[in-house]
Amino acid sequence: MSKLHIKKGDTVYVNSGESRGQKGKVIKVLVAEQKAIVEGVNMVSKAQKPTAKTPQGGIIKKEAPIHISNLNLIDPKSGKPTRIGRRRNDEGKLVRYSKKSGEEIK
Repeated sequence: MSKLHIKKGDTVYVNSGESRGQKGKVIKVLVAEQKAIVEGVNMVSKAQKPTAKTPQGGIIKKEAPIHISNLNLIDPKSGKPTRIGRRRNDEGKLVRYSKKSGEEIK
């Protein structure tokens, strides 16, 4: 399985789909499915049965996973979507960097 360009905590831009143009923070990455759950993006309505935790039940809004091919990382310098590359830094550690500005992504 190949390494993904998206990690938990990254700020991403949605390229395509109903949520196109939205930005959000990655909450969770589903590596096996190559999908990510992004805060406030790809919202779906879900019927919730009443439980001890949610005694009211009803219809709730929830984030659904979105395929990582539809996501681009936000460039830390310009704030615009960018592609990601990998290179070795001064200590010899592999780090991600922005293809637009060349800046390292933390």
